[in-house]
Amino acid sequence: MDAELAAIAKELPYEPLTDPEAARQRMRELVARLRVPVDPRVDVADRAVAGVPVRVYRPRHAGRVPVLVYFHGGGYVVGGVDNEDARCQTFAAEAGVEVVSVEYRLAPEHPFPAGFDDGYAVVEAVAERAPRLAVGGGSAGGGMAAAVALRARDEGGPPIAFQLLVYPMLDDRMDTPSARAYVDPPLLNRADVARMWEYYLGADRGEVSPYAAPARATDLRGLPPAYVLACEADPFRDEDIAYAHRLILAGVPAELHHLPGTYHGFDGFAAAVSRRAFAAQVDAVRRALT
Repeated sequence: MDAELAAIAKELPYEPLTDPEAARQRMRELVARLRVPVDPRVDVADRAVAGVPVRVYRPRHAGRVPVLVYFHGGGYVVGGVDNEDARCQTFAAEAGVEVVSVEYRLAPEHPFPAGFDDGYAVVEAVAERAPRLAVGGGSAGGGMAAAVALRARDEGGPPIAFQLLVYPMLDDRMDTPSARAYVDPPLLNRADVARMWEYYLGADRGEVSPYAAPARATDLRGLPPAYVLACEADPFRDEDIAYAHRLILAGVPAELHHLPGTYHGFDGFAAAVSRRAFAAQVDAVRRALT
């Protein structure tokens, strides 16, 4: 493992997902400690779009610019727009795009398709005014971005120019070598991933929609160009690599970045490899939209 990331991992707090509200509280406390001031290059406002709370980030003094609809991570169970504040400010300031960060409803109180419907409704509404539109997110947010792109294609919905899929949560079957290998906290581990899917899909899940688990989609043709980031020490590693490979075979322009020595969520930490990885994401959005 990368030496800086290994040192950070030793200090990471861990709250298992056995109690979602306790995990949310721990996340809120952590985010409050790490809260960053507003970048002077960016205007930030909390609003509602299609009845869904969002936080909007715009480059200051910008006119009509492309839009990135961003979905936060947290396994569909924890997290919110505060988690992504620094990231979204940087996308707006350095990629020159408007970022609409979505506060979608969380499981288990609101299982699929509640949060997904929130996300898609925001994308539909934003598309009416966006000169170019992208979707993106990390972890569960990356899974939601991929799912939104699938539905938009299937229903002739909003024209999405790009999907940014950062270590996305894609496959509820958890039947890959990486899904079986990573079982130890505090890193993302198999037990918590199983709880995430159980909360999101329900205990009696029946047939799982590809809009919940995009890896279940049988046809990936016609999807937007994609940037896919996979981490070496991540339960999602193999499903992310497989999804990128399937996109390529389906004729979708796709960049796959597998970073050795990294783990789930690494790009939010103060390590050199983290800074490089996030700078590459910003560059990918800039290239795709502007």
